[in-house]
Amino acid sequence: MPQRVLVIGAGFAGLAAATSLAEKGYDVTILEKNSMPGGRARIFQANGFTFDMGPSWYWMPDVFETYFARFGKKPSDYYNLVRLDPSYSVVFGPNESVDLPAGSDKLEALFEQIEAGSGLKLREFLKQAAYKYEVGMHKFVWKPSRSITEFLSLKLLYDVARLDVFQSFATHARKFFKHPRLLEIVEFPVLFLGATPENTPAMYSLMNYAEMVFGTWYPMGGMHEIVKAMVSLAEEKGVKILLNQTVQKIDILNKKAHRIITDKGTFETDIVVAGADYNHVETSLVEPDNRNYSDAYWQKRVMAPSSLLFYLGVNKRVPRLQHHNLFFDEDFKLHAQEIYETPRWPTKPLFYASAPSKTDPSIAPEGCENLFLLIPVAPDLTDDEATRERYFNLIMDRLEAYVGEAIRGHIVFKRSYAHSDFKADYNAFRGNAYGLANTLRQTALLKPSLKNKRVNNLFYTGQLTVPGPGVPPSLISGLVVADEVAKEFV
Repeated sequence: MPQRVLVIGAGFAGLAAATSLAEKGYDVTILEKNSMPGGRARIFQANGFTFDMGPSWYWMPDVFETYFARFGKKPSDYYNLVRLDPSYSVVFGPNESVDLPAGSDKLEALFEQIEAGSGLKLREFLKQAAYKYEVGMHKFVWKPSRSITEFLSLKLLYDVARLDVFQSFATHARKFFKHPRLLEIVEFPVLFLGATPENTPAMYSLMNYAEMVFGTWYPMGGMHEIVKAMVSLAEEKGVKILLNQTVQKIDILNKKAHRIITDKGTFETDIVVAGADYNHVETSLVEPDNRNYSDAYWQKRVMAPSSLLFYLGVNKRVPRLQHHNLFFDEDFKLHAQEIYETPRWPTKPLFYASAPSKTDPSIAPEGCENLFLLIPVAPDLTDDEATRERYFNLIMDRLEAYVGEAIRGHIVFKRSYAHSDFKADYNAFRGNAYGLANTLRQTALLKPSLKNKRVNNLFYTGQLTVPGPGVPPSLISGLVVADEVAKEFV
């Protein structure tokens, strides 16, 4: 009889772990709190609009290809992927914006236009970033980080030395570029990593390589198409997915079995893989004696940002917007400081506007626009309705000034989402949206362990453990933890 595995949570990591374990011959069931799988990548529909609730950037297509290839499949077996060109637009003011084209040659020409000599410097910057991507995404992120011995090789130490882990991203970028516009463009991906560019390791230029070389893509139908593909593959492998199952307790029967108690019933299992919020599992689902970490440990963790989101259905087309739009028309440094160094609601926030209906007409009624607005903010803030509305009007003033037309009078659907929603829907620690910050002191062995130190058959996966936050790392996290389970429970 195959060993039983219960996976808590049907997000990217949970689905990946479950599918991999089922492929290895385990009897796998997923218990999902919400009414649909996907975690932060759920969707909802209203007034003829289909809204992706969370992830909206499809980067690192090679990770998705690797994932599906493990099971003899390709992304194209499930969804139609298109490359965006321009990749995105950066708005510096009502009358100033830059469209980032797809393709290295066109990018070099754009950089050269903004700062003489920067085209060739971009080529060298990306050459160094390519090495970091190769080592970081093909070696380091696949390590379970359970022992220092995983990293004890001369080749690996040589790789670490070349990754610039002890140099800041800000210092590294300024070796290549001087123009403030170019610096903001290359520094934008690290805004969501959990620290200012001055405090983020230069190794994360690998994000620029992913963005500029591999490109920005979109699965037609929306990001939830990835979830649908993963669910289809999981079920094909025999995974059972039970929805609307709120786990209330992990009852440790003995070192070989657990009982999972949900609001709908009781399940016995041989192995648990917790894809739910790590802190929630520790503080609410297991007994204190079986925790990996204390409350003091968790309070010292540095979190990546949370988000204030707005989902808007507009009954007309909105001009000037690309699929992805970054509004950098306020002080980048001030906003970053108010997220990471002096956490507070931002004074003059940068924001992101996505108009996926520019690419995909299926997600909005004919002649309408589907808009997704996001302000990165510090975690653990109080987000009452008055605060949400104040920030909505603040960014809408700037959005309308940029497009040159009124939008608010044409909104036929509006929904906001912030800290309290992340807590209610995902039990998110401190209302986080992006997990732990990618700081040097929270990397690899210094992240929360993927295995419980006291309970032999309890594992963790997802954005609060290795390798870290984001959709591709979450996929990898699920595969890595499945391999670790298989090593110990044959």
